[in-house]
Amino acid sequence: MSKDAVRAVDAKSAKIVEEVRARYGRIAEGRESGCCGPKATTCCGSEETSVALGIGYDPADLEAVPDGANLGLGCGAPLAFLDPKPGETVLDLGSGAGFDAFLAARKVGPSGRVIGVDMTPAMVERARANAVKSGLGNVEFLDGRLEALPVEDASVDAITSNCVINLVPDKAQVFREAARVLRPGGRLVVSDIILDGRLPEALERDVLAYVGCIAGAMERRAYFAALEAAGFGAVALLKDVDYVDAMLAAVPEEVEALLARTGAREEDVRGKVRSVTYRAVRA
Repeated sequence: MSKDAVRAVDAKSAKIVEEVRARYGRIAEGRESGCCGPKATTCCGSEETSVALGIGYDPADLEAVPDGANLGLGCGAPLAFLDPKPGETVLDLGSGAGFDAFLAARKVGPSGRVIGVDMTPAMVERARANAVKSGLGNVEFLDGRLEALPVEDASVDAITSNCVINLVPDKAQVFREAARVLRPGGRLVVSDIILDGRLPEALERDVLAYVGCIAGAMERRAYFAALEAAGFGAVALLKDVDYVDAMLAAVPEEVEALLARTGAREEDVRGKVRSVTYRAVRA
């Protein structure tokens, strides 16, 4: 790749990072809904509860976290599969307002530790405020990029992430960082968006579709190849559903607006955008 091409890729990645940070900052500040897309207006209040229940959380999970920790941002419920143990150290990649981190903190107990990392300052601030409300002293939230985690080598037992890695331009680097901070034999359970086929070109170029979790998704084979290349094995697929169908059922007007803006059709994307939850083990 030429120097000009590299600069163009870097500039595009930087723009995406800033768009993602800006959008999630607005969500953290309550100026925008967290569900389904950057212009969603129907996923708030009880709808956030419905989204959480719909993607696999239990009512007891919602009762166990502080008010304001559930923003309806996930695409799965990975923590149930991670099954944190008392005394373990758990890392949450893209921790948002702290939903999964608080659930993990209750599982690992006073002898354990939970670290949440997020690149959006407003999200970190909100999560820290929620931590004070929770009364949990074993959870902390750090400002940082997933491509350069502010966490020591081989210092955590388990990693989780919920619908965040798809937003990072360099996903392979996220997997390398996850492998760096996990102890040998440590486990990773992630819910994320991947692709089974190319999206229409206009949709791939659409920045709003990227920050809405669709255009930034990586093709399935390349995604899991990057995971294994980073040092993960024993990969097990735990859940695999059509993300577009799920969003059409939840907020059809937002999906329709995205398709109309990009000129894509439902048949162009149905079956290609997948919401998956998987487990892997650090070699």
